[in-house]
Amino acid sequence: MGGKHYLPLTDEDRREMLSAIGVDTIEDLFSDIPREVRLQRELDLPPSLSETEAVKHLSSLAAKNKNLNDNISFMGAGVYDHFIPSVIKHITGRSEFYTSYTPYQAEISQGILQAIFEYQTLICQLTGMDVANASMYDGGTAVAEGAIMGCGATRRSKALVSRSVSPFYRAVLSNYFNSRGLELEEIPLKDGHTDFASLEKMVDESVASVILQTPNFFGLVEEMDGVADVVHKHKAVLVVSADPLSLPLLQSPGDYGADIVVGEGQSLGVPPSFGGPLLGIMAARSRFVRQLPGRIAGETVDSEGNRGYVLTLQTREQHIRREKASSNICSNEALVALAAAVYMASMGPQGMREVSEQCLQKATYAREKLTALDGFESVFPGYNFKEFAVKVPGSPEDLNSKLLKKNIYGGVDITPFYPELENTMLFAVTEKRTREEIDTLVRELEGWK
Repeated sequence: MGGKHYLPLTDEDRREMLSAIGVDTIEDLFSDIPREVRLQRELDLPPSLSETEAVKHLSSLAAKNKNLNDNISFMGAGVYDHFIPSVIKHITGRSEFYTSYTPYQAEISQGILQAIFEYQTLICQLTGMDVANASMYDGGTAVAEGAIMGCGATRRSKALVSRSVSPFYRAVLSNYFNSRGLELEEIPLKDGHTDFASLEKMVDESVASVILQTPNFFGLVEEMDGVADVVHKHKAVLVVSADPLSLPLLQSPGDYGADIVVGEGQSLGVPPSFGGPLLGIMAARSRFVRQLPGRIAGETVDSEGNRGYVLTLQTREQHIRREKASSNICSNEALVALAAAVYMASMGPQGMREVSEQCLQKATYAREKLTALDGFESVFPGYNFKEFAVKVPGSPEDLNSKLLKKNIYGGVDITPFYPELENTMLFAVTEKRTREEIDTLVRELEGWK
């Protein structure tokens, strides 16, 4: 156990490889690098450890991190502490799934192709759209790709995005548009919501896409009735970013006229980790299918009539016609999409609706309790889903430092993104938070200034 190398290659294997390459020693492989720039000593590393010692050392390092098992989290702003059914890890941990990459060869990739197809089907049912893809990186890239789809479909170069859309998504969107020479304008806020009067004035025949988010960054549910009519009147495309866990409770984007639905899928059975990997959800009306980036799995039959799965419309893809690709995203997010599919299938419609209802009810309870404290003020009127903004007395940084000492992750300070909202924090309350945990938060903040 002590200090021995565990490598599969033998000395004979190394000799065979060096002989095939045509050199005598491993040192010869580096002959093109001048000796004076090579490191002429051993690496400055501590002595080797046995496996037992290494595990103990790494465990002690890992223990320095605070985690969601031992701490109560009220953080959100895009990544959340939701319940994850244990079945997800068992299925995504199967080697045929976690080692798979892009299913180029359908004849040997039926399992992963079916998994993608089932995921797409569930997303379409959830959003009210006709077609969905896989392989968007996260909510931000999905928003940006959706806006660019609108530009391609309308052959226009301008988009409007509400300031109530996540500032992280808007930053990604801005980068995409700047690199492509496209124009981006922000729709102002009114009481934390999109100012629809301004939107109606701003949208015209030059606008390709209008991007809205509901529930928005402040956790507020936007009033979407009639918005699609305003956007479609000028033949623009309505892109809606939605929290998938809100959809069992709220009106489907397809019902109020959205053309493209995007969002972050992390809440569907994916752990927060350290901010990733995440999952970009993207679905659209069937008329946009040829502009849809990423991978689309389709169901078909073989020559004998047996059901089978394939990648469809591959001429849109980066690996087929890169110079005409609809997107530069090409990494495979199918494993994270599989986790989301297993979550939706295992929870079912009733289970997902219960999660939605608990998020709504617990966030409402927490908001009422917090804003009843002296110096804590509700910032915006309206209906919140699982997040809400609160103006706090004093510094959010100091407040979070106090809470961290009590093993509580406080809210997110949003002042850097909205300077006009000084000392304002965004608190997230998911179905995992208990009444006792919420009451603990309130008790710790009582009398704090």
